[in-house]
Amino acid sequence: MTRFGYTLMTEQSGPKELVRYAAKAEQAGFDFEVASDHYFPWLSSQGHAPYVWSVLGAVAHVTERVDLCTYVTCPILRYHPAVVAQKAATMQIMSDGRFMLGIGAGENLNEHVVGQRWPSVDERHEMTVEALEIIRELFDGGLVTYSGEHFRVDSARLWDLPDKRVPIGVAAGGEKALAHLGPLGDHLIATEPESSYIEKWNGLEGQTRIGDGARAIAQIPISWDPDSESAAVERAHDQFRWFAGGWAMNSDLPTTAGFAAATQFIRPEDVGEQLACGPDLDAIVEKVRPYWEAGYTDIALIQIGDSTLDRFLEEAAEPLLARLREAAG
Repeated sequence: MTRFGYTLMTEQSGPKELVRYAAKAEQAGFDFEVASDHYFPWLSSQGHAPYVWSVLGAVAHVTERVDLCTYVTCPILRYHPAVVAQKAATMQIMSDGRFMLGIGAGENLNEHVVGQRWPSVDERHEMTVEALEIIRELFDGGLVTYSGEHFRVDSARLWDLPDKRVPIGVAAGGEKALAHLGPLGDHLIATEPESSYIEKWNGLEGQTRIGDGARAIAQIPISWDPDSESAAVERAHDQFRWFAGGWAMNSDLPTTAGFAAATQFIRPEDVGEQLACGPDLDAIVEKVRPYWEAGYTDIALIQIGDSTLDRFLEEAAEPLLARLREAAG
């Protein structure tokens, strides 16, 4: 059965609002909730970037049922992997076993703030492999000393370990990322509705297959508006046109000004063609359909625009979830 989730988009909402939306999303019937881990918004018009780990601690206490996940955390520059392991273990305890640690190789947008150089993609993958090795070993318990090319750990130990081990989702859409990170993850996180990602994951030696214990988790933005398609398109263009740039660009630009410049020639109609915009719930279902047809087991929705979120969760979420579940079978 396909599960449908809600995205706590830290780039477009403040911390208290995110906690409130998390409770309302659970009440509306979403199966899980994912939260972005950002230091910067993508565009200045989004206007937010609270510390997601504080938000998630609060979310764990205002929800009871939904699974929670970082989507995703980069453990190679802004955070040391030993600290990420501690945060994830604590979150698993706080949420009574509902947490999954989503890991990715990161974006310059969020990692440049610590004043280190931005590594090449191959080096980031190497660093993420070492980070995952450290995190997994700390989850095993006991004292950990690690000496790698990129990271060192000296006599580290997690003193508060959850009864249920923290599962790890790895963001790995490309072939190289899958080869490097897939063997160290429990679940797959990807952005494109490509069945080839599922097939490559299932082809990894010794890896649990998608649907047989492993999950494939995707995310798709929508711009629902109760009244106007044009208003939905305008809002999506203002706050989400960065999405059209593709991951190669998105991972390397360091500032909101860079994203604004890189997307200045993207027109509202371009965004309207790419994303589901407006009041038509059936149109949203059709935009989501390629993901479950590609084999994704979990699909998280992003509703664009903080100003719309209360109405979306109160008016549109329940009927939309009903239509999605009916269509996905």
